[in-house]
Amino acid sequence: MFTIDETAPVVVRLSTVIDAPLERVWSLHTDIDAWADWNADIDRAELDGPLLPGASFTWLTHGMDITSTIREVVPGERVVWGGPAHGIEGIHVWTFERTGDQVTTVHTEESWSGAPVDAATEELGQALNASLTSWLAGLKARAEQSA
Repeated sequence: MFTIDETAPVVVRLSTVIDAPLERVWSLHTDIDAWADWNADIDRAELDGPLLPGASFTWLTHGMDITSTIREVVPGERVVWGGPAHGIEGIHVWTFERTGDQVTTVHTEESWSGAPVDAATEELGQALNASLTSWLAGLKARAEQSA
């Protein structure tokens, strides 16, 4: 099981409760090609092949072109990706938990390390926190809208 880098200078952990079935939340979140439809911070995203470990996807967020590699997929429960981007090594873990009949709790944790992070730890930590807060809000809004 893949985890974030607990020793990284930037680690952000957030969660949200979504009033929608787990299947809907999982489907929205793992449809990478459609991220830009509901996540205002993502301009485009494209998965190269099926959502399986070893597959990669490219995405444009905050003006940065990023290629991430899927490291782990447990359908309906967990997805992990990561990779280097502009000198930052990121590892992103998402977990999904059915916490009620039509309620899902989503947990996200991400670590960033590398020279750019060492040079601007506080600023990049704040940026990651804001980005993940926005991501969760967008996922929640779209999943609940579809309810």
